[in-house]
Formats: sequence, C-alpha cells, structure tokens
Amino acid sequence: MAVGLAMARRSGGRASRVALRNAPLAEELKPVQPGEVGGQYRPLAEHDLPKVLDTCYRILEEVGFADATAHCIDVCTAFGARLGDDGRLRIPRDVVDKALSLCQRNLVLHGQDPKHDLDLSGQKVHFSTAGAAVMVVDAETRSYRDSLAQDLYDMARIVDQCEHIHMFQRTCVARDIEDPAEMELNTTYNCVMGTTKHVGAAWSQGSHVAETLKMLHLVAGSEEAWRARPFVSQSNCFVVPPMKFAEDSLDCLRVAVEGGMPVLLLSAGQAGATAPPCLAGAVAQAWAECLGGLVYVNAIKPGAPAIIGTWPFVSDLRTGAMSGGSPEQGLLSAACCQLGAYLDLPTGTAAGMSDSKLPDHQGGAERAYTAAVAALSGANIVYESAGMYASLLGVCPESLLMDNDLLGACLRLVKGIAVTDETLGFDTLRDVCLGNKGHYLGSDQTLGVMQTEYLYPELFNRASPGDWLDAGRPDPVANAIKRKKDILQSYFPAHVSDEVDRQIRAQFPIALSRSAIGRGE
Repeated sequence: MAVGLAMARRSGGRASRVALRNAPLAEELKPVQPGEVGGQYRPLAEHDLPKVLDTCYRILEEVGFADATAHCIDVCTAFGARLGDDGRLRIPRDVVDKALSLCQRNLVLHGQDPKHDLDLSGQKVHFSTAGAAVMVVDAETRSYRDSLAQDLYDMARIVDQCEHIHMFQRTCVARDIEDPAEMELNTTYNCVMGTTKHVGAAWSQGSHVAETLKMLHLVAGSEEAWRARPFVSQSNCFVVPPMKFAEDSLDCLRVAVEGGMPVLLLSAGQAGATAPPCLAGAVAQAWAECLGGLVYVNAIKPGAPAIIGTWPFVSDLRTGAMSGGSPEQGLLSAACCQLGAYLDLPTGTAAGMSDSKLPDHQGGAERAYTAAVAALSGANIVYESAGMYASLLGVCPESLLMDNDLLGACLRLVKGIAVTDETLGFDTLRDVCLGNKGHYLGSDQTLGVMQTEYLYPELFNRASPGDWLDAGRPDPVANAIKRKKDILQSYFPAHVSDEVDRQIRAQFPIALSRSAIGRGE
C-alpha cells in the first residue's frame, strides 16, 4: 500500500510537471524574446575598429564610386561629394560624417500586426529569411525543382508560424512569372498576404517599385497609413563590388526613399573575388560601399530609414565558388556588425546559409555556427538565417521549421545568464542539501523556472534511445514534413480583407488564384 501511494505521488508529481511544461506561457515570460541584446562576441579587437573605419574613409575619399547616375551625382555633390575627372564620385570624410549625423538610428521595422514590430536599436538581435533561390529543396524526395510563386506564399505562411523567425524576406524567385514587373509585384503580394510580419522584397526597376507602392497603399488603407507604418522594406544591391554603382538599383533606391519605404543598403562582395581576400579588407570594402549608400539616402531625404547591409560573402579559393557555410562567413558577418555597433547604426548581415544540398548534418552545423556568431555579435537582423542551401541556390520549406528551433537556441545563447540572489539559489541549495532531498526536481524553484529559464525545441528530439525506438524513430525532417503539411492545409492568414484583395486584383495582375490563398473564387 505504501509503495502504491509513493508511486502515485511520483506519478502525480510527474504529471503535474508535464502539465506545467505544456501550459501556455505569457509572452513576457518566455525564455527568449525578439531583440535579445547581443555584443558578447567581438572578432575585432577594440583598438582595431578605428583602423578599419579609417580605411573605409580612405576608400570613399581616394577611390570613390564608378557609374553614378545623374540623380546620384546631383544630390550627392550638392551634399558635398566630388565628381572627379575620371568620372568617379568621391566622398570626403566630413561628408560621410554629415550623413552619419543625419541618419536615422533606433529604427523600427513595422509588421502588419504591431506585435511583430522589430526594434533595431542598439544591439538587439532578430532573425529573418532572405535569398533569391531559383530552386526549392523537396525534403521528401530529396530532390530539387524550380521555385514558383506559390512557394513564396507558402513559405510566408510557414514563417508566420515560426516564433524565432521575426521577419520574412523573399526566399525564392517566382520562375513561373516571366515578366519582371509582374514577378516583382507578385513577389511582394504573396509575401504580404502570407504573413503579418515585416516583409523584405527586391525590385529591378524604379517603375516596378512605384507600381508596388500603389498596391501597398491599398493594403495599408491609404498612402498616409503606409508612410506612418511601412511594413515592407527594400533589399537593394545598389553597388556592384568593388566600388561601382548599379544604375537600375540606384533608381529603385531613390523611389523607395521618396516613397517612405525602409531600405537595406546591401553590399555583397565575395572575398577573394569581388572583395579583398583578407577578411579585414573585405569588411572595410563592405562598410565603405554601404556608407556611400547611406550618404546617397540622406542626400535624398535626411533621416530616411536605412539599414546597413554589409553582406560580404566568402569564396572557396580552391574553386572560386561561394561558400556561405564557411566559418569565415560567420567571422565576416560578426565583424561587420561589430563595426555597426561601434557607429551605433542599424545593421543587417547574412549568416546561417549552408553549402549542403539537403537538410543534413552539414546543413545544421554550418547554419548553427554562422548564425550563432552573427547573433552574438549583436546583428540587428541576421538575414538568410533559415532555409537556405546550396550556397543560396536552393530553399527548403521544411528547414524553415527546423531552423526555427535552431534560431531559438541562438537567441538563448545571446540572452546569456542572469545573476541575482534568486538565480544563484542559495536558499534552494541549502534546503535540498540539509533536508536530505538529494535532488532539485521537486523544488519550487525548478518548477518555477522550467519554462522561463529553459527553451525547448519543437521538432528536435530529446527522447532516450528506448523511447525514440518505441515512438517509431522520429527524426526532425519527418517531423518538419508533417508540420509543413499541416500548416499549408489549414493556415490561411486573413489579415488582408477580401474587399482589399479584390481591389488589388482589379488593379494589378495577381497570378495566384483566390482559391490558392484560401479565399475561394
């Protein structure tokens, strides 16, 4: 009888702990939040930061940019830049400093739902998708296929259900839409319809941006409402490394700034190919290029919202191929963000990519060590942090779900350990030891912090080998395949009303049918 009571107590205690573990937790009590503060990892010595910055100033003043557009030349020279006899636009140090004094800091990226607003002040860390993959990885068949417009909408819906992916920047190219203007408009439509989080997109012509802004005004309710809370930002490769402007991209940048759209000033040189082979030089060139973009933005409109997008990539110098999963990629990304913190500017970088072709050990390892160091460095947004394979050629929807677990763990690393009298737990230790309890499993403190101090994965498996066998040997990929199917069969966001959707379709060539977005015909 006594044994039975003891077993019942143990069983009841375990059941209560399981119930507590599975109980919903208030948002403010969760173990990690969007915007955990990084800065713990510093790959650059503090005394080297001024050296890197001085090199950036020299690059801008002595080398400058080729191929500036007439508008860029006009506004930048009026701002203080100089056009040389060789056609290069050079930017003196005092002009860069002028832009730094005018630019917007403490930037907020708005979601369609305010609960998804991203505070980019200081070294607050967030994770985002990104990329322009031309293929989708099929996790079930372990094969590749062309990416389609439907894939963008589907992946936006998946990310809308991923707690630790805070923003959705387009992941792939809609290869089933041939006209570039229609493809870019549909890309934005599919992303905006699929998630209430902030959306990032890209355009190839300024006129395409202008047309998309008209659609976004409808979604927002008016142009005034859009300008008050712009929920789409432009990812803009305005520079062709090394140190050449891209004409069409500069025009896209102009239209975005004038239209109230936040911009990601993106420099994506490849170390050893289009950027210096030494990592310090690659950081300096990336920052020089982005600072040049910041001058242009503030010459157009002082204080326009802009994120410094230093994205220097890595070459495998044996082949010349890009290697997004290399440790050097993590170092470059972290160093760029460290300089951003030094200048107190909102920063975004690329990390979490993999050179693997499928969700496997290589893919997980490369994503983990590159995303973790970028987050620990204090990157405001770590782009391309989920789902990207084959050095950005492929994207895997199932991986978005698995990477959500991984990125949550990265945020937990960023958050670190709080030290207080309560967390040091001397009273609990004394009670366990002097009360001959032998363990902490039943202590009030253990029960109290099991959800607030510890983060638990949704898809990764922590079962014992025996329990794992009894459960049919589940693995994260299989779990993600099932979860993906559940989301895509049942989750159709309705934050954009039917009335607005019909207005959009009446004015713009939307490719997806209403049934494809769960609205019927």
